[in-house]
Amino acid sequence: MARVLCDPLVPLECARAALAGLDVSVESSTPPWSGDDVVGLLSWEPVTAADIGRLPSLRVIATPSVGVDHVDVEAATRQGVWVCNVPEYCVDEMADHALALLLALVRGVVELDRSVRAGLWSHQAAGTLRRLSDVRLGVIGFGRIGRALASRAHALGMDVCAHDPFVSDDEISAAGVRPAALDDLLQGSTAISLHSPLTPETRRLIGSRELALLPYGAYVVNVSRGGLVDTSALLEALESGRLGGVGLDVLHVEPPSRASPAPAAPRLVVTPHAGWYSEQAEAAVFRRAAESIHDVLEGRRPRDAVNEPVPQG
Repeated sequence: MARVLCDPLVPLECARAALAGLDVSVESSTPPWSGDDVVGLLSWEPVTAADIGRLPSLRVIATPSVGVDHVDVEAATRQGVWVCNVPEYCVDEMADHALALLLALVRGVVELDRSVRAGLWSHQAAGTLRRLSDVRLGVIGFGRIGRALASRAHALGMDVCAHDPFVSDDEISAAGVRPAALDDLLQGSTAISLHSPLTPETRRLIGSRELALLPYGAYVVNVSRGGLVDTSALLEALESGRLGGVGLDVLHVEPPSRASPAPAAPRLVVTPHAGWYSEQAEAAVFRRAAESIHDVLEGRRPRDAVNEPVPQG
């Protein structure tokens, strides 16, 4: 019997329900992946070219996430393997989380709470606070989540601009948002929120040079991928006072370890890659990923494919 392997975070009962009726065994496993009888992978864990090479019967890799930077898509494509994500399962949750981090920074919510718990009682414990309607928000990456955040920011009275090299200025303008080149966006925004995929071109998209373009006291929010930002430069700008606050839902190393601990600093809010989470989103993401595997194993094109596999002779 052919096998579908799931990483340990995938609830097997959900995967088995979505794959019911197929002649496959659904099992929990961990990398490095291998097996002549493995036809599908459902995993948040990395899937490398070496893994794919050890899986000669593999037909589909489904990731219960929006991003696919942990999968070697090129290697999968060469081997005739579909790669599928779940692009829409947590749009509202991610936009809400980005907005929540921004609100916490602008109004000093976390810093004020920390000060009270430390025995203080001062409205100035978080430094100078701003009106939300005075924030000029720059959205970097104008896909589903970036657009949802922009809509929320508009509703709260913020001025919003956006940058995305893959979205036309006309399309951005049609959403009621000002299009801008990246440097112009940085120079004109008192807060930025990142919503770009992590690719070789976007790795460290925001570094020392880009942070220096922001107005003094600006806020940075990243709920997308840790690699989009040079974390050392970010923390240096925060420590120097160049930035007014930073909100992160993603880190370079997750979960943090003794060798790579979570950053800690005043005016820094860190959440544990929880922006995607709601009860509804959690149920949807595993079901949809498993449904992509079901499609492929029954000979259908998967709805959420991110590649076009090379036909195998």
